[in-house]
Amino acid sequence: MGLFDRLKARLTRTRDALSEGLAKVFKGGRPIDAALLAELEAVLYQADLGPVASEVMAEINRLHALGSIKGEDEVRAVLREVLLNFVAPPDVHSGEIEFTHKPTVLLIVGVNGSGKTTSIAKLAHRFQSQGKSVLLGACDTFRAAAAEQLEIWANRNGAPIVRAKEGADPASVAFDAVESACVLGMDVAIIDTAGRLHTQKNLMEQLGKVQRVIAKRLPGAPHEVWLVIDGVNGQNAIQQAKQFTAHVPITGLVVTKLDGTARGGAVCTIVRELKLPVRYIGTGEQLELLEAFEPTAFVEAIVGQAVPR
Repeated sequence: MGLFDRLKARLTRTRDALSEGLAKVFKGGRPIDAALLAELEAVLYQADLGPVASEVMAEINRLHALGSIKGEDEVRAVLREVLLNFVAPPDVHSGEIEFTHKPTVLLIVGVNGSGKTTSIAKLAHRFQSQGKSVLLGACDTFRAAAAEQLEIWANRNGAPIVRAKEGADPASVAFDAVESACVLGMDVAIIDTAGRLHTQKNLMEQLGKVQRVIAKRLPGAPHEVWLVIDGVNGQNAIQQAKQFTAHVPITGLVVTKLDGTARGGAVCTIVRELKLPVRYIGTGEQLELLEAFEPTAFVEAIVGQAVPR
């Protein structure tokens, strides 16, 4: 099964909201008029496209006034083109990471409940399947049993883990993890951090300290800082992300739980607003259900095709 087919099978709720919504609007071969355009706009907002919806509608209205679009197929084509421009702007390069350092150090951040720990396990699994050796750093020393949870995933993946007792200094654990990755000759070190709300100023500032300590042990590291965003949060995730970028230089996004939400369209707004690449998307609980983000396949999977009549 190719990437498009996998995404089509996993992103059913977003596709139902957008693609099936379009089909209902055009049911019976309705001509494009003011009433249909209003219904179409509602469909776009229901798919959580947010501000992108108004820009899509502006383009559709413009082309309709010119007589360039007359039905469902043309509307879908416009939608594909506009959404692709949002999720794949020329200055943002999404998708699979290239390992140009050894070890490549990834610092993973996010709010509580975003799926951060599970995403780290999936990333470890994915990189190992590509022949990379992976070490995990359990720097969430505040949440009860956080290190134990990560250790369970590490054992499942057969990856070494560096951890400390509860309440230890997260920056110290991060230093030790990078030190171990260097000594052991690992290809990748994935550093977990405590989940935190963007309103928790002291914890947000702590991220900066973790980053600085990592850089002291390995100049230039962390090489990537990825923010894990819960896809269910849709547009609300954008404000969270903006606060994180104010404290640490986020280089990419991992969007989780897209299989369980109709809000996958928010990915378009997230990329547009933050000018950050989506590196991976989570589409299920199993370790293998993490996909490198491919903009064209993603847009095609949620926009779909007109149903033959």
